[in-house]
Amino acid sequence: MANYIDLLKRQPRLAGVLLHPTSLPSNKLDRDAYQWLDFMADAGLSVWQLLPLGVPQENFSPYQCYSAFALNPALISSSEWAEPDCDNPDFLTWFASQQFWLEDYALFMLLKKHFDNQAWNTWPADFRDRSPDVLQVFQEQHQGQINSLYWQQYRLYQCWQDIHDYAQSKDIMLFGDMPIFVAHDSADVWVHRESFLLDEKGEPTVVAGVPPDYFSETGQRWGNPHYNWDFMLENDFQWWLQRMQNHLALFDLVRIDHFRGLEAVWVIDSECETAIDGEWIKVPGRALLTHLQKDMGNIPVVAEDLGIITPEVEALRTDFNLPGMSVLQFSFDEFEDNPHKPQNIEADRIVYTGTHDNDTTTGWFATLDDDTQAYVMDILQAPSPDRITDTMIDTALSTQSQLAIAPLQDFLGMGSEARMNTPGISDDNWRWSFQWQDLPKDLALITRQRLEQADRLLPQHQETETCPV
Repeated sequence: MANYIDLLKRQPRLAGVLLHPTSLPSNKLDRDAYQWLDFMADAGLSVWQLLPLGVPQENFSPYQCYSAFALNPALISSSEWAEPDCDNPDFLTWFASQQFWLEDYALFMLLKKHFDNQAWNTWPADFRDRSPDVLQVFQEQHQGQINSLYWQQYRLYQCWQDIHDYAQSKDIMLFGDMPIFVAHDSADVWVHRESFLLDEKGEPTVVAGVPPDYFSETGQRWGNPHYNWDFMLENDFQWWLQRMQNHLALFDLVRIDHFRGLEAVWVIDSECETAIDGEWIKVPGRALLTHLQKDMGNIPVVAEDLGIITPEVEALRTDFNLPGMSVLQFSFDEFEDNPHKPQNIEADRIVYTGTHDNDTTTGWFATLDDDTQAYVMDILQAPSPDRITDTMIDTALSTQSQLAIAPLQDFLGMGSEARMNTPGISDDNWRWSFQWQDLPKDLALITRQRLEQADRLLPQHQETETCPV
């Protein structure tokens, strides 16, 4: 069974790949997912990092979903849930364990369909404000459709568990991603209004984002509502505890996106159209992490600590022994203490060539001016411009980081046409996928040799089972 701590004991230097399931050739968790795990095993890659698996809103962003718990139905074929069997004993056992979110999610999604996909805070007041009598009547009238949504999620969870089991048989960990905020138009906010800063009509009074940075001159106005941390403190962070337990049942390792938001958050007035005008406000993230560890032990969590990181944020990460992140594309400046520079990357960090928010390494390098390109090549000791991406991967592998990860696009040397996301741009994101013929026949062998040379290859064990699908 793959376990992050156990794997680090056996091999303290691991390697992985970043690829969202929608980037598989079929865009689904079908045979392609098993074939992908077979490829990873052949290549010696021991960590598969994914983006959030939730139900995305209209722009397909996995970071803006209709639920913090539900899985995206588009990840499996509709034939998988065509015939609900809600009397199935296995289903009933699973339903009882997921009832705390599942009933509300199914009702929310059906109401969205009923109200032409409008946001919940624009629904008639009885539905917006969750009148018990009104909701009960609606549920009784649509119980068949609601049962179908239950069964849909059951089949998704089953499918994912089968993939998880297969990955573990290959000594491959699944590395998930938890957005720190949830979408305003979500079942979570509709159901738990007291946990968010909203007005009497359900509108956010302030919204989340980040100030101007590397990605955007005007910052990023995400629009997510901020948490009512006073209320969450009072009820011992029950929603957060349920959320973390859910993620750790799905994944072996979980990244908290925008981890600095557990120390302080960028608060923007809801009427502001950009993120320029805002302020940092402290939040009780230390109390949250203390509570989670008290309840669950040492949780296998990674802190996404990119962007404006203060000593307080760094202390929060290190005090709870959470790995941070370094991105090589951010390392080429004049500051010797830059945590992204290869020589500064220590074992308690996970190193990337780039993330889903970066351009591919080939695309990024192409945008640099001639002098900067020459500087990058000199720093990396790259033999030629067309070897820059391979050199970046090898540099990541050579660092002291406990885990080195590159997006599949970098392993394939692809350009900007394969970029997954451009922050601050709402169109044409999250759509890239590869085809099997894009993978050179010798890629697995070459990758395995590179990992062995970098001492990032797990010891070989007996042959594991073959793809069951």
